[in-house]
Amino acid sequence: MTGPKITGLRVRAVRVPMQPHQTAGGTVAESPLVLTDAFTDQGAVGHSITFTYTAVALKPTGDLIANLASMIEGEPLAPLELARKLAGRFRLLGTQGLVGMALAGIDMALWDALARVHGVSLARLLGGVERPIPAYGAVGFDGTKASAAGAEEWTKRGFTGVKAKIGYPTVAGDLDVIRGMRSACGDGMAIMVDYNQSLAPASAIERLHAVDDEGLTWIEEPTLAHDYQGHAAIAREIRTPIQCGENWWGALDMRHAIEAGASDYVMPDVMKIGGVTGWLRAAALAETHAIRLSNHLWPEISAQLLSVTPTAHWLEYADWWNPVIADPLRVEKGMADCSGVIGTGVEWRESAVEKYLC
Repeated sequence: MTGPKITGLRVRAVRVPMQPHQTAGGTVAESPLVLTDAFTDQGAVGHSITFTYTAVALKPTGDLIANLASMIEGEPLAPLELARKLAGRFRLLGTQGLVGMALAGIDMALWDALARVHGVSLARLLGGVERPIPAYGAVGFDGTKASAAGAEEWTKRGFTGVKAKIGYPTVAGDLDVIRGMRSACGDGMAIMVDYNQSLAPASAIERLHAVDDEGLTWIEEPTLAHDYQGHAAIAREIRTPIQCGENWWGALDMRHAIEAGASDYVMPDVMKIGGVTGWLRAAALAETHAIRLSNHLWPEISAQLLSVTPTAHWLEYADWWNPVIADPLRVEKGMADCSGVIGTGVEWRESAVEKYLC
């Protein structure tokens, strides 16, 4: 008996409207997504989402994924082997940027298809079980009043953590937001903050000393994501844990960051880290270094992956893509619940996909 083979890919681009999310680096007003379906000769179809951040990158990313179809059609449905093969084809060009996004989109779809062939969740395919994961919500770069209101709303929804975008013109503005959120949601709420890479290392050290006594769970990306030495200098000086990882491209970036001592915690992005295959490598690195690991976006597949991550910490929950997902991730009493899910849990609400096609 032969195993399943890949028969083709379907690639569609959508622009999903969303509540504008302000950051120190600009406003995210929509989600440009590439939706990939991987078909097999046994009827199972795997699905994945690639988030291009800007509509300018939407068509090029979709074209890249479509162009890669010929390299995997007729091949056995073996995601690890195909990840190795595809990475080898791009060794000279590199596997970051749009190429990395395309490869990860295919990788996630293939793992989903393989889990569906076996009728199990991704977590069980990987040898684990689905586990409840504590989830936090997010508020944008919204000022004191709106950030406090957003934190209060997440509290009412049962979440036990909330993250705010900060990096205001003065540290007083940052403190006002943090304290406003704490007043709104109480001492039991975990509060994280994200500077979105907006500070120079020396400025970050000076500023973060002022917020070190606010009881924050972590401070995220105070300086440029790939300034590992800069982040290491900050981490040495600041008592509050430093969190990085959403902009690391692959496990090699993560290894360099760990070796530099750049981050107390890590939070890979399943797309940028290299899909499911890249995540498994990242989780192994985190385990060997005893570093707690959270995720960036992709809540459905990330909840599955955190279930099999030994040092799993928090799940970052976002509902940005819910309009095109048939059954979005459930969060009950602040815990992500992926029990009963087949594959990664990503399937399409076709009426919405048709509506937002571009």
